Amino acid sequence: MSLISDNLQVVRADLSTCADKFGRDSREITLLAVSKTFAADAVVEAARHGQVCFGENYLQEAIEKMHEVQRLAPELRLEWHFIGPIQSNKTRQIAENFNWVHAVDREKIAQRLSDQRPTGLPAINICLQVNISAEQSKSGVAPAQVLPLALALAAMPGVRLRGLMAVPEASDDVAMQRAAFAQLRKLQENLLEQGVPVDTLSMGMSGDMHAAIAEGSTMLRIGSAIFGKRTYAE
Repeated sequence: MSLISDNLQVVRADLSTCADKFGRDSREITLLAVSKTFAADAVVEAARHGQVCFGENYLQEAIEKMHEVQRLAPELRLEWHFIGPIQSNKTRQIAENFNWVHAVDREKIAQRLSDQRPTGLPAINICLQVNISAEQSKSGVAPAQVLPLALALAAMPGVRLRGLMAVPEASDDVAMQRAAFAQLRKLQENLLEQGVPVDTLSMGMSGDMHAAIAEGSTMLRIGSAIFGKRTYAE
């Protein structure tokens, strides 16, 4: 057994145990392995132990990695999620290569993704990023703007709004973690009440996944707990 496969077993067991604790069905929670800064062989290793969904933050690194994964293991059919900030000049490559985008917070970006989605591919799945903790240093739409932006996306044929994403202010206080995630869940409930059919709450990472599961997360973005400690090039 490799370190990655061992880690995946631990994370999956933890997810299942936590879901049971809060009366959730673990099968309704997608594990998104955040593979940014890790090499293609790490992705292949995880994939060969049952991992399907992978999240990337850096576009050029991601595109190169996708090609290398395809070279190393052409039999794999993976689902790629772009979870980093989006610049206008990057939307075409994102639209052409990814299945999901988690950090849309502007109508302009959503429109470009819709317009640039290649004919023949299904609409790209979108999560609106919400700045749930009102941090000036973070991207994300303000909670009050979620509904207007969601309604705008409904008219765009190349994208499909699936739900909301947030990265709350870091805290070791579980009550604070849960309070932030509860706010995102209430925003999702409001969208549903307004007739916007969303089914995804992309919330929870390695340090706060239990609180996220408790508050209804349907997609956990887990990196270091699967792949190990990251090292960044200087």
